[in-house]
Amino acid sequence: QVQLVESGGGLVQPGGSLRLSCAASGRTFNNYAMGWFRQAPGKEREFVAGVSWNAGRTNYADSVKGRFTISRDNVKNTVYLQMNSLKPEDTAVYYCAATNRFTVAIPTTTRGYDYWGQGTQATVSS
Repeated sequence: QVQLVESGGGLVQPGGSLRLSCAASGRTFNNYAMGWFRQAPGKEREFVAGVSWNAGRTNYADSVKGRFTISRDNVKNTVYLQMNSLKPEDTAVYYCAATNRFTVAIPTTTRGYDYWGQGTQATVSS
């Protein structure tokens, strides 16, 4: 089992920044690829960004490329999502997720992940 706890959400104006954190506990963190997803009201949960177990590879949804950066610290057992140039359409509950089923690929669908955090709300509004 892996337990994931997100933090760092809040209210920010358009153009502002937030840094989300996801702290992991349980099994060996660096065996897991990590992902960030988000879910807006009335919409399906969607992939935002992912990082491989050793941070050697990342991928991003087209909607956030160039604005968001995913990173991880395998000593602190934490994955981060730096969100810059935020837009109102980025408003959502953000979830982190973990999987150790893939050695190369970074899954971009919810079915690719086995463990989920409880989510943190990020609201972009003036």
